Amino acid sequence: MHDQDESSATIKPESVKAARPRRVLMIVLILAVVAGIAAVDGISDRAKSRQELVTWTNEQAIPTVGLITAVRGSSQEELVLPGTLAAYNRGTIYARASGYVTAWFADIGAKVRKGQVLATIDAPDLDQQLEQARADLAVAKANLELANVTLLRWQRLATQNIVSQQDKDEKSGDQLAKQSAVEASKANVARLEALTAFKNLTAPFDGVVTARSLDIGDLVNAGGTTGRALFMVSDLHKVRIYVNVPQAFLGGMKEGVTATLKMPGKDQTYEAVLVTTSNSLTENNRSALIQLQADNPDDALWPGAYAEVHFHIPANANVLRIPATALIFGPEGLRVATVGPEDKVISKPVQLGRNFGKEVEIVSGLSIDDRIIDSPQESLAAGEKVRIAGAKDDSKVSGVPAKTKEADRAQGL
Repeated sequence: MHDQDESSATIKPESVKAARPRRVLMIVLILAVVAGIAAVDGISDRAKSRQELVTWTNEQAIPTVGLITAVRGSSQEELVLPGTLAAYNRGTIYARASGYVTAWFADIGAKVRKGQVLATIDAPDLDQQLEQARADLAVAKANLELANVTLLRWQRLATQNIVSQQDKDEKSGDQLAKQSAVEASKANVARLEALTAFKNLTAPFDGVVTARSLDIGDLVNAGGTTGRALFMVSDLHKVRIYVNVPQAFLGGMKEGVTATLKMPGKDQTYEAVLVTTSNSLTENNRSALIQLQADNPDDALWPGAYAEVHFHIPANANVLRIPATALIFGPEGLRVATVGPEDKVISKPVQLGRNFGKEVEIVSGLSIDDRIIDSPQESLAAGEKVRIAGAKDDSKVSGVPAKTKEADRAQGL
């Protein structure tokens, strides 16, 4: 025990002093190595963060687009257009005899039969003309009787050579003139009798009185259609519906096409059938007038009413439809932007069909599988890469990358 203490005591102080610098040097070297590793790792993270920032910036420059797909049309289409109702037949009754109204027998809304008297007119002037014409006819007949007797006598005298042939021919001509005068007087009497019959205003067909513009004591004049109409009678067992159809839809307007009428304020609908078209377009709006007919057994459809006409048109189910917002109008014509492989834009020319307002038909140029860009930007060019809105992609980070933010904070930025 004592020997061990002595050996320990024999260690020289110089050796201890030499060992301390080496230990310090080792520690310094270790710290330098650790610092170097940390510096290299920091530089690497910084470069990586900068690269992520560049990548994120480039990704933000890629436009984001929304996609839609075309849909096939139905086998039957519904086209809604405004229509105007009209009576199947409409008779406008004017005065053909001048005089005063003595009575009327049918007011508006009255159902009348063909030939039924609607009103009577007192026409004394016409009555006097008729009496005078009948008197003239009686005179003409008397003159004809005398001419016949005279001609018979002169024919007998001519056979006895008592009178000349010339005199007999003159009597024969006079008898023919008298015969013509009788016929003229008969025609005049018939004309005035026909006019006298117009003192009674009658219904031209079975229907409903839809207008009356006379009253007792009114003076009416025989003026054809230049004066006011005294009555209007409408045949309402059927109604006619007139609709102006745009040119783009006329191809489906064939005889026999059915439609449904919807009237404002009424829950009931009525079926109508297309019967004819005008075969002519109006230049100011490029539409054609078509006519439909509908049964009206309960008289619920009134002339002049407005109706929504829902056409049921057979359609080609293979024709595609897209929103009108997907169309691009440019110098190259009508086009649609689609997204192809690698999310790059492909511009496709299309042929437009009918325009339904919010939707349009595409006759050719698109397929049902095309990914169509909705509301494309004007600056979008063919071949440009785009980002699909709503698509999930781990490489795309919303906002600035987190590592870049941490590196900036470590560098005091």
